[in-house]
Amino acid sequence: MMKRYDLSGNSKIKRSLGCLLFIGGTIAILTGASYASTENVADKDKIEETLKGDWGQITFNLRYRYEYVDQKGLKSTSADPIRLRLGYLTPKFSGFQAFAEFEGNTPVFADDYNDTTNDKTEYAVIADPSEGEINQGWLSYESIPDSMVKAGRQRLLLDNQRFVGAVGWRQMEQTFDAVNIFNTSIGNFAADASFIWNVRNIISADVRMQSPLLNLKYTFKGIGSLTGYGYWLDYDDPDNSGPFPYAFSTQTFGLRFNGQTMVAENSLKLLYTAEYASQSDYSDNPEDYTTNYYHLIGGITVPKSNSLVTDITGKIGYEVLGSDNGVSFKTPLGTNHVFNGWADQFLTVPPEGLNDIYASLSSIIAGIKVDLIYHDLQSDKGDSKYGTEFDMMLTKKFGSHYTLQAAYANYNADEYKTDTEKFWLQFTVAY
Repeated sequence: MMKRYDLSGNSKIKRSLGCLLFIGGTIAILTGASYASTENVADKDKIEETLKGDWGQITFNLRYRYEYVDQKGLKSTSADPIRLRLGYLTPKFSGFQAFAEFEGNTPVFADDYNDTTNDKTEYAVIADPSEGEINQGWLSYESIPDSMVKAGRQRLLLDNQRFVGAVGWRQMEQTFDAVNIFNTSIGNFAADASFIWNVRNIISADVRMQSPLLNLKYTFKGIGSLTGYGYWLDYDDPDNSGPFPYAFSTQTFGLRFNGQTMVAENSLKLLYTAEYASQSDYSDNPEDYTTNYYHLIGGITVPKSNSLVTDITGKIGYEVLGSDNGVSFKTPLGTNHVFNGWADQFLTVPPEGLNDIYASLSSIIAGIKVDLIYHDLQSDKGDSKYGTEFDMMLTKKFGSHYTLQAAYANYNADEYKTDTEKFWLQFTVAY
């Protein structure tokens, strides 16, 4: 006789079954869509021709997302914000060019969630507030050979965005009021220097600072690139500079080598990354500490083939954000969602630091990109086992302008925070 199971009192089993149904249904939708005709070429050309001409270019990005969060100790919640970015890029004139972009985000139906600004703290956090802003507004100059100077509100994306990035996963991205100089006049050498006086963050708030950044990169052809960097973050506002006044005022110096090389002709590619950084207190930071950062990655890629499964990539990584005197390594301007699990439980590193041993596997299956990641998370000082996390993402692109994406994160807490599950389903149109 078949056994019957009562799941009414087992929330973990119900969540797991819900996850399987969600992933299975999403795979079915994506697979079915991959065989559908998604974009008429003539219509695409007509839209592109309409948005771009001798008069300049209109940029357009619309993203609708459904997000669900189940976090132990808080009310489960969901959100369905829609985000619009609309911009205008002028033609170049005597080396000058300008760009302005509006960004707005608002929920469509669901608004009972903690967006970090609405005081709904009984709910789990979904950090997508209803806001509108000037996301970018800059003027550039390119008449100096192999150089560009850009001033105003702009994106700054350095290396893998671990230290400086746009936090592009959130609906309202992070941009910088800054002057940036980029130069490539010396062979394979690139110099990227910036001075930031304000950050417009993901909750549409201004964070004042006086922060120079320097990123120098040399590329070794066929092997990889070596980058040296220095970031001096000097925050102005004691009430908006970390968990205590000026906690984010830091100076960080580092070296990063990142590359890939063929080890079997047209059949196997070796991937490797090694990075080290040292961070200490800076300017008005009252703490006295010096701590280190390490990141090692090794992997292989099997290039494209004519089979159903292509572009298989496997990686193993080890990332350490250290701790000294109870103060952990900090990356307040980084795109931190990408690292240490998509459940976002380690956007701020615990005082005892963080060791993240992880493995990832990605591939394209029947036109759908599949990403799987597993994290084992522990403290750097002491022997605390924080927890483990499994992440999954499915991405299907339709032509050049349309993307359907589904993602899932499951953080299984041990000695840090609480069990957390998150689901996302989103559709993006970008011109």
